[in-house]
Amino acid sequence: MIKNATAICKHITHGVYIISVDNGKQKNAFTAAWVMQVSFDPLLICFSINPQNHSYKLLQEGGICCISVLDNEQYPAAEHFGKSDIKDKMADFLWLETTKAPALADSLAYFDCQVDHYSDAGDHKLVVCRVVDAAILNDGDPMLYNDTDDMDNSDELY
Repeated sequence: MIKNATAICKHITHGVYIISVDNGKQKNAFTAAWVMQVSFDPLLICFSINPQNHSYKLLQEGGICCISVLDNEQYPAAEHFGKSDIKDKMADFLWLETTKAPALADSLAYFDCQVDHYSDAGDHKLVVCRVVDAAILNDGDPMLYNDTDDMDNSDELY
């Protein structure tokens, strides 16, 4: 075990995102921080998801998702979508219909994606997605994972 792993890993800069999924019958969304661009041509984005997450099953079934970039003022949304005990997490939020899964309307930007492939990564799965559409929606500064303190209870995991 690495001493002070939580504090050290919080120095890896990355944003906070809401990822929505749609299997054609059901939609869901979750908070993610492990998101990155992995290719220019084609434009590919990768994110990490716990395979125990309900959204992972929907993602596998539908093969589509939308990554919405949160503003640094949207902590309540990040916290809301990080919970797993809410029956309809998408209710009470405004969504834009895109070509794939819906985008959070008040986010900074979105990336509409088609899953390209999956890869095992320890206790998570990596999902590599081809970006099929994207847009800037609002002005602001992206939320950083380091700004969320221990919202995801990651201190327990290290």
